[in-house]
Amino acid sequence: MAEAGLLGADGIKRCSWGNSAPDYVEYHDTEWGVPLHGDEELYERLCLESFQSGLSWITILRKRESFRKAFAGFVPEKVAVFTDDDVSRLMEDASIVRNRAKILAAINNARAISELDGSLDDLLWSFAPSRHARPRRMADVPAITDESKAMAKELKKRGFVFLGPTTCYALMQATGMVDDHVKDCFRAV
Repeated sequence: MAEAGLLGADGIKRCSWGNSAPDYVEYHDTEWGVPLHGDEELYERLCLESFQSGLSWITILRKRESFRKAFAGFVPEKVAVFTDDDVSRLMEDASIVRNRAKILAAINNARAISELDGSLDDLLWSFAPSRHARPRRMADVPAITDESKAMAKELKKRGFVFLGPTTCYALMQATGMVDDHVKDCFRAV
């Protein structure tokens, strides 16, 4: 029996959360679970997943363009040199999530990227499991895994902040390091 909520209004079967709002349909169908590479691209996702902590992903998704403008396109080298004036500017920007700890984490993490002995892409993708079982239904999707625990631990060791195993697993799902599209989803190939 198919999981409730899989069939969208457009007649397409997708992960149930992917049918819950038009923004989610687009995100689910074109981005979530698609392998993503590049230091800037992964830094953006790392920041957005951190900003999402405690909030709904749709809130972040709808503010993504504003985040990109506010954080210099998520170019780590540009964000790494943000000053107290930039923090004040960001705290006054109602188009993003104005959380001082999360803003400071984004700046700190950009600086941590500059200290890496390799690329952020190589570091993050080194935690992608060689094998991953596709979930049958949404209830089978884990919140954390051994790999996300290891990623969080390594990132913290390298000076990154505001990234625990749950945030790291969400990052892994969003960037295709794992594919958690449920069995009956059209994206499950």
